Amino acid sequence: MKTSLLATLLVAALAAASANSAQDLSRYSEEGLRSELASIAVADTALLVPMRDGVGLSTNIWRPKGAAGPLPTILWKTPYNEHVLRGSSARYALEAVRNGYAFIVQNERGRYFSQGKYEILGYPQTDGYDTLSWIAKQPWSNGKVGTLGCSSSAEWQLALAAMNHPAHAAMVPMSAGAGIGKVGPFWEQGNFYTGGVPRTLFAVWMYGVDNPLRAQLPQDLAGPMRARVAQYNDLDAKKPDVDWKKHIYHLPYAGLLSSLGEPAGTFETQIARGPGDPAWKTGGLYDDSMGWGVPALWFNSWYDVSIGPNMALFNHARAVNSDPEASANQFAVIGPNPHCQYLRLGKDYKVGEREMGDASFPVDAQIWAFFDRWMKNTPAAFPATTPHVRYFTMGMNRWQSDTQWPPKAAQPVRMYLRSGGNANSMYGDGQLSFDAPSGAEPTDRFRYDPANPVQTIGGGDCCNGGLVTAGAFDQRQIEARHDVLVYTSAPLDAPLEVSGFVDAVLKVSSSARDTDFAVKLVDVAPDGTAWIIADTMLRARYRNSYLKPELMQPGQVYTLKPTPMTTSIQFGKGHRIRIEVTSSDFPKFARNLNTGGANETETDAVVADNAVHHSADAASYIELPIVKH
Repeated sequence: MKTSLLATLLVAALAAASANSAQDLSRYSEEGLRSELASIAVADTALLVPMRDGVGLSTNIWRPKGAAGPLPTILWKTPYNEHVLRGSSARYALEAVRNGYAFIVQNERGRYFSQGKYEILGYPQTDGYDTLSWIAKQPWSNGKVGTLGCSSSAEWQLALAAMNHPAHAAMVPMSAGAGIGKVGPFWEQGNFYTGGVPRTLFAVWMYGVDNPLRAQLPQDLAGPMRARVAQYNDLDAKKPDVDWKKHIYHLPYAGLLSSLGEPAGTFETQIARGPGDPAWKTGGLYDDSMGWGVPALWFNSWYDVSIGPNMALFNHARAVNSDPEASANQFAVIGPNPHCQYLRLGKDYKVGEREMGDASFPVDAQIWAFFDRWMKNTPAAFPATTPHVRYFTMGMNRWQSDTQWPPKAAQPVRMYLRSGGNANSMYGDGQLSFDAPSGAEPTDRFRYDPANPVQTIGGGDCCNGGLVTAGAFDQRQIEARHDVLVYTSAPLDAPLEVSGFVDAVLKVSSSARDTDFAVKLVDVAPDGTAWIIADTMLRARYRNSYLKPELMQPGQVYTLKPTPMTTSIQFGKGHRIRIEVTSSDFPKFARNLNTGGANETETDAVVADNAVHHSADAASYIELPIVKH
């Protein structure tokens, strides 16, 4: 259903309140935020909160001065150096205290002033659980804890939500995809893969975060002395700069970090796995075999790393019903922004190079309304009539709402990849048609050379050391290449909205025993600008199973179903819908060396002659969730 007038007025009122709050805080520098917080809060710093195995996690607590009675608490858990509040944590700490909450920042195990050995996601089901228990027992706590954060401060919340801790009253995970192991068709294992292809952002991010030889304080240093040391020594070692745009070409890929002189750590352990390795279930990732126990307000975005798994998990949390109240109270907001850039949404918003008009949304007002509903027992703050899904439709450039995702009105419609056998580049004869092929059609062929991969320009990404800038960018530079197949529809007679999961089915063959196939959805404006909307990828060996990879036989035709793309876009009147197919998307994804061997440990590559088939008995197509107005 479309946004009602009442919902529109509510969003407008909340946007005004959020804008006033943002304007209020915008006058503060980061130091000003900390100073204002110090004037209204009582602070306890560098406390060691004990875990079940005796390890202490360094914890800072801010509580409103002169607060009467027990307080609800917001927990912000992080692997980053935020003992001195900065950025979002400083902003939310001040807002929390102003709104009558205690606010906690806790470092994950093995990071900065916390004791123990680091593990990615910070042991959410043990350390996270024990922290909630500790908070609930404090004399200043009302026994209710809400978890908040974006990216790493959100990802650990997911596996914790499966525990259904009695104190875990509400959660606001923002851009939390790296906390998802497997959900539905997505086996991304915390953003490590897409379709079994390693994403390079993980290696780059781990270089900055994983530090097996980190400096630590003496384990027995506690109390006032520990807090005093924290005032002048942040234990934040700065690693040497790396020119990632050059170094990302290093082979073998498994040696990307060790070749810099780094000691073996998390990356080396995880790159040795495949996407179906059972070891992924032993860490802190959420898996859809788990239940769900916490009301949640999700913030996701179309140009983020793993929007597909994020929305699949939202649907899973609503359907699993291990805690009926929790499943009934899942709400999602999906913006047009890149990773974690929710507070930048506003008038004249631009993502990448594309104008989005007025993308304003009352992010802060909704967060505190949601927490007030569940932690202060004020149902009117976040009414039961609030739409479960609010999403920004690009091209239309406005917010819409629905009871579900995909929207209830979305209906699958197929568009077929067709050509006369020369779909190579935007200058070829590739067509995207609503009409299926009725007979035999020539095959489209291209040569994929790992030494000359197709460049990534925009799309969904983050945290990659400057390798890729996320967002909407013109793809014509890519589409001019002969090793990119381009299929374009006729100009549309009327606007067409696509909102939901976009599936691709390809009939392919190759001269290689294994190769990759990348698919991209593009919006072509009347002036020819080709805006990237979404993309996906699949390593052919995983076409039938991530648990049992199967190599290809040269020349044999196989069916590939990459994981769905996920978006909301209105293709305007006169626009054309375009699909690109190729075999690389670098440096976003590690290259397939086409040998059929263990790509991650190999240095030699072979060239693959790849083909896409589209006859009546071997049709290649995309399936679009079209919303008719």
